[in-house]
Amino acid sequence: MTEGIHVEFDGVSKSYDGRTLVVEDLNLRIRTGEFVTLLGPSGSGKTTILMMLAGFQAPTAGEIRLEGRPIQNLPARKRGIGMVFQNYALFPHMTVGGNLAFPLEVRGLAPDECRERVDRALRLVRLEGFADRRPGQLSGGQQQRVAIARALVFEPSLVLMDEPLGALDRSLREEMQYEIRRIHQTLGVTVVYVTHDQQEAMVMSDRIAVLRGGVVEQIAAPEGLYEEPERAFVASFIGENNRLHGRVTRLLDGDVCEVETGGERVRALRVVECAEGDEVTLSIRPERIAIDPEEGRYTNEVTAVVVDMTFLGDHLRIRLSACGRRDFIVTIPNVLGHGGLLVGDTVRLGWTVSDCRALNHERGTE
Repeated sequence: MTEGIHVEFDGVSKSYDGRTLVVEDLNLRIRTGEFVTLLGPSGSGKTTILMMLAGFQAPTAGEIRLEGRPIQNLPARKRGIGMVFQNYALFPHMTVGGNLAFPLEVRGLAPDECRERVDRALRLVRLEGFADRRPGQLSGGQQQRVAIARALVFEPSLVLMDEPLGALDRSLREEMQYEIRRIHQTLGVTVVYVTHDQQEAMVMSDRIAVLRGGVVEQIAAPEGLYEEPERAFVASFIGENNRLHGRVTRLLDGDVCEVETGGERVRALRVVECAEGDEVTLSIRPERIAIDPEEGRYTNEVTAVVVDMTFLGDHLRIRLSACGRRDFIVTIPNVLGHGGLLVGDTVRLGWTVSDCRALNHERGTE
């Protein structure tokens, strides 16, 4: 076992029909106490990975290890893993206390020990005094807290969560994100979390594995994924990006390249190996672009026309015609003085080389 590694996927693949791989050659190491999120669109393989780890599905190839021990032949009930699902999966005929006591009773714990652990779990999720209520008497958020408490009550070292907040409204969902993060930090358990919500993943995770078509496109800390995407799909999936299709015209010093896109010459940081004439996708975050900066301040400066503006509370989202596109987005803080910008105005845009990344070109990510 590698020191400090709790979960290992070693060359794991999964096929349901013997032809199509829904998970392909997964190699993933999750450290003890880490919160790792599997993030991706529907059909990307994230839930299948979770189900193989839980023991509800068997891998077609490869090996899964917990603390260095292969678990392919170990039944789900013997893996000692806590599970939280989107639909809560609470027993409606049992009280909250009964729901929490159930996994303890099947493990043969004494009644006094059961009561002590149930009380401790309810305190952890801030539901003291709810032991005698039934799930139907609780709000959606309270039911999800009970589901989390039930997953933790037998003190597992690993907890799996499959879209646990998907059924909640937005405000409650955001509240529960921070609540789950607090519980994780309090207990220090290892958590593997599945979601398709990028904001949820960014808020909660130590690292995020971005999946597409059963393959991990990139795994990194939230800031690393946002600031340094390695592939066009990751840039398009994590946060908003301006993605420009172009061809490399020159390779310059320091991993910089010059790209022709929409009639403009733009300099960017080379992330992908490329040569002159190669197609690339340029990725630029809307908040990293300045409007009418001091002339000469930025390496990249282009002319643009304001198409429309959307007020979004703390910031304005401005759509412009620039670099051959009519959907070039810039966001600026909602501060005094922004009212001087009008639809139809011609402006200059500027951004640094380091904020513009030349990635692999993929159809549909322009």
